[in-house]
Amino acid sequence: MQSLFILSPTGEVLIERHFRGVVTSRSVCETFWERASESVNHHGGLSSATSLLTSLHYDSVPPVMEVPESDQGTLYVISILREGLSYLAVCPAEVSPLLIIEFLQRIANIFVEYFGPPADESAIKDNFSTVYQLIEEMVDFGWPLTTEPNALKAMIRPPTVMSKLLQSSTTVSDELPSGTISNIPWRAANVHYTQNEIYMDIVEEVDAIVNASGAVVSSDVSGSIQCQSHLSGVPDLLLTFKEPDLIDDCSFHPCVRYARFENDKVVSFVPPDGNFELMRYRIHPERARNFSPPVYCHPQWSYSSSTDASQSITSERPTKNGRIALQVGVTTLSSLVFSASRKGPLQVEEVAVLIPFPKQTRTTAGFQVNIGSVMYDEAAKVARWTLGKMDASRKATLSCTFTALTSNDEEITSSIPNVSLTWKIPLASVSGLSVSGLSVTGESYRPYKGVRNVTKSGLFQVRCS
Repeated sequence: MQSLFILSPTGEVLIERHFRGVVTSRSVCETFWERASESVNHHGGLSSATSLLTSLHYDSVPPVMEVPESDQGTLYVISILREGLSYLAVCPAEVSPLLIIEFLQRIANIFVEYFGPPADESAIKDNFSTVYQLIEEMVDFGWPLTTEPNALKAMIRPPTVMSKLLQSSTTVSDELPSGTISNIPWRAANVHYTQNEIYMDIVEEVDAIVNASGAVVSSDVSGSIQCQSHLSGVPDLLLTFKEPDLIDDCSFHPCVRYARFENDKVVSFVPPDGNFELMRYRIHPERARNFSPPVYCHPQWSYSSSTDASQSITSERPTKNGRIALQVGVTTLSSLVFSASRKGPLQVEEVAVLIPFPKQTRTTAGFQVNIGSVMYDEAAKVARWTLGKMDASRKATLSCTFTALTSNDEEITSSIPNVSLTWKIPLASVSGLSVSGLSVTGESYRPYKGVRNVTKSGLFQVRCS
């Protein structure tokens, strides 16, 4: 990497760091933002006040973008989007894109580890000095160097209320980071807990496109094992699965002994201290293709056949009256595999629907729902319908009327975006992956261990009719 930029949701440069003795012009950021702002959520830009758009994806910017530069030749901009912030790595030559993308994701994860979620624009502005210190330790002459949270925390203390007060005064704190870690890079030295415990969440995310009738057009399921470890000393763990053949295309934390997994299909590792991601995997395409969603959503758009003349007089373009109606519910025919400890009927948590209105929309009125609440962002023309917990006995409906600045039915129909659905189901999985054992050796204590499955939506979109 030649340079690293972090842009705010409005395109402002928040962080700028150059590594190889060459200062990259900010025109690279301007070129990137001109192209990005064309189609951020198809509404031509994003204001910092937009609170509904928590997970955005640039429709017009690929992860790797070529930017011609007259002074320095062609540059390659590799980017990700996290919490509304654009992380840009500028490279003067071709590199492995996945390496840079993964490193940018690590930087964003470290910010969450230090500043807490969400690591958004305000978190960066409140911790400028810490951000630059972290980047200084994580990058060496443009190459990734230190990315383990425990190693970074040994050198750079996470900010606290007291440390911020000390920064604002002339007093220098006597308490400094130790700067030392154990022989294992990802684990801090001399870790001790009065209560030893480790928790694991097997989280599977479903990315799917569902048509208006409820049939799955395409689906993909990826999983991860998220761990929270509070174990004293240097424990050695062995994780075994009941059916390891269910998973495919695995990637591991550096603590995992990869050769052991290749030979015996078991995960042997010395865990980092605190929260970490042990591994990621994908399930076999056959099982993903047979996925049946636990939640259905039927959106319908309709328009009046005649133009409202009274509204057309006050606008440059004629207006068209429209109406949207949604039905959301929980189906009992889901293909999910439930844990043996689950009791009672299927209950889906954190159900929400994100409804982007056509970009020609001028006004909306009359949101009517029988369950939950609706928030509408006038600037982004997006409504978020929050339903919370649902079961098969509850059916939710929403209706709303709006006006659009056009009289062309085809123009409106072609601009109707997909509806995004979010949901979460504890104690359930798509693959049926379960843990048969988790043993701890190397230490004399017997820790408390907990493992659970969680299935949730990823990019789950429903086409409108």
